[in-house]
Amino acid sequence: MSEQILCPVWIGYLLASPVRRLFDNPEHILSDYVGEGMTVLDVGCAMGFFSIPMAGMTGPGGKVICIDLQEKMLKSLEKRAKKAAVMDRIELRTCSSTDLGIEDLEDSADFALAMAVVHETPDISAFLISIFNAVRPGGRLLIAEPAGHVTQDGFEETLTCARNIGFNITGHPEIKRYLTVLLQKPI
Repeated sequence: MSEQILCPVWIGYLLASPVRRLFDNPEHILSDYVGEGMTVLDVGCAMGFFSIPMAGMTGPGGKVICIDLQEKMLKSLEKRAKKAAVMDRIELRTCSSTDLGIEDLEDSADFALAMAVVHETPDISAFLISIFNAVRPGGRLLIAEPAGHVTQDGFEETLTCARNIGFNITGHPEIKRYLTVLLQKPI
């Protein structure tokens, strides 16, 4: 178990900045994974930089379940989602440092995103088990960790953990400045 490190709320405002779209365009990054009518998880969603575009991508029949440890992040996400007129397809959930609080979602999510969050979790195995249980058979999880914060060896440990839980590695999408893996729950 590693020490928990949290992204300060003030950095959340920087991460939600429209300028970030020049470097990390959510639609470009997620277009191969998120579509109409899907149920998706944004784990460690912060202020919704990816959540709000995913809500647009899932359309009115979809749902984005946004999970974060920090209530202030979720409050900001709620304001932004209302302004973008997608709050009707967003569900906000506050988790704890040891429990994502998604046990009720067993085998229901089509896709999960863990963008720059795995390195912040104190128990990577428990974190990945929760997501594994929430995604449906054939469902996918995209993990992207900032290359400046996570070493290749540390990332390899995450991959080993994911494989041991039962995920299959199906690729390593290219996202600049990130170590990435696309995982799939077996059918």
